[in-house]
Amino acid sequence: MSSEAPAPSADLAFALELAGLADAISLPRFRAADLRIDTKPDRTHVTDADLAVERALRERIAAERPGDGFFGEESGREDRGARRWILDPIDGTANFLRGVPNWATLIALEVDGVVTVGVVSMPALGTRWFAETGGGAWRQDRGAAPRRIRVSGVGELADASLSFQSIGQWRDAGRLDSLLSLAELVWRDRGYGDSWSYMLLAEGLLDIVAEFDVKAYDLAAHVPIVREAGGSFTDAEGSPTAWNGSSLATNGLLHEAVVAALRSAS
Repeated sequence: MSSEAPAPSADLAFALELAGLADAISLPRFRAADLRIDTKPDRTHVTDADLAVERALRERIAAERPGDGFFGEESGREDRGARRWILDPIDGTANFLRGVPNWATLIALEVDGVVTVGVVSMPALGTRWFAETGGGAWRQDRGAAPRRIRVSGVGELADASLSFQSIGQWRDAGRLDSLLSLAELVWRDRGYGDSWSYMLLAEGLLDIVAEFDVKAYDLAAHVPIVREAGGSFTDAEGSPTAWNGSSLATNGLLHEAVVAALRSAS
């Protein structure tokens, strides 16, 4: 397994370019005294940074890839064929507006219904993760060369570390008993939250991540990164999709056991 990142495809190179554009817009607005915050109809927050990032990326995609579709959290979707860019301009807006550095821009490319490219950029932490199908998963810290990442080799639930996102999320999904039962089976449980949990899993620092009430733009970028790092990514029922409103990412070795544990407690 090579420790040197291969030359990116044109699609991955473009996704990384989009991430750089997003960072240049979002980072100066992080902890800005004049940050504008509004409330959407679903009672979640949106900032001027969310809107500016998505607008800029959508315009760049329209200019450079006019035949590709688009699906963004803030401006919706426009399907144009087999290819579609899926974006979350700032995943973790609640963290962003509170000044917590755990937030990211998520960029994914879906081709014929399969996510082939994923980029997760966390500029407040100076770190970016990326993957494309067949090319491995990589982490790059600011000013450093990319380094390949790999999921853990933990094979028993009793030795596993679980990130569950939030208690409220599981409670609202009617699955709090499942979470509590799973937590009894593992070594450690924490709510690290948002994109960072999946990246910690891809790096082998966590073994299980699961959440509910999530959309395609919350998850798409994570899918190729987790899978190219050697892990498994499905919904909470074990179906190989990220579009059913739930997610389950593991190191692969534990996946069947976690699905079984969640089913038995539901």
